[in-house]
Amino acid sequence: MGLADLHLHTIYSYDGTATVQAVLRRAKEIGLNVIAITDHDEVAGALEAEKLASHYGMEVIPGSEITTAEGDLLALFIREKIQPGLSLIETLLRVREQGGVAIAAHPMAGGMGMKSLTPASILKALRHPIARKVLVGIEAYNGTAIDRVSNHYTRIFAQGLKIAHTGNSDAHIIDTIGFGATEFPGSTAADLLQALHERTTRVKKMNEWSALRVMSSWCLRYIESAFARLTMARA
Repeated sequence: MGLADLHLHTIYSYDGTATVQAVLRRAKEIGLNVIAITDHDEVAGALEAEKLASHYGMEVIPGSEITTAEGDLLALFIREKIQPGLSLIETLLRVREQGGVAIAAHPMAGGMGMKSLTPASILKALRHPIARKVLVGIEAYNGTAIDRVSNHYTRIFAQGLKIAHTGNSDAHIIDTIGFGATEFPGSTAADLLQALHERTTRVKKMNEWSALRVMSSWCLRYIESAFARLTMARA
């Protein structure tokens, strides 16, 4: 079985703290076969990681966490930015134009300004004749969700859906990469895509910190990364 983390952020996200190289290095260390870089409304970090992936012995899926009008959406296998603020269905149609697929990110989760899709929005998309072919998965476990109860409710909701279940870390610091992961038959990005379509993925919970530890660790890493960027800019 292969192991993937399909929700990772780098310094290309406004709230990311890790360089692309650091993310790749950490992902390799913990034994991930495939990762997706999904910076907020951005693909530059993902494209950079894709170019470097072979040096770390893994595959990178280019993606983005898109801010739709109804909540966040993980778009995978896309290479161009998609305009934020569109409806969920319109966003899914834009993902389809690039040959990509999508996963509902941390549904129902709240707190810290998090924008999440509601069950109603997801069900509406799954009834759409075209959009439902793009929305192939739901993040049934988010390894760093501050709103922990949302994982419980999402798991219950996901049981009634005919789409793939994924586990992801939503890591904004390298320490939490892989806290949530997705198991799939095979080991390549192509195998993962097939598993998403065939709904043969499985959620794997690798680790968990308290919400307080997640937030305090992120704050520390964010300050460190901000100081490093400031120092580089002055050099």
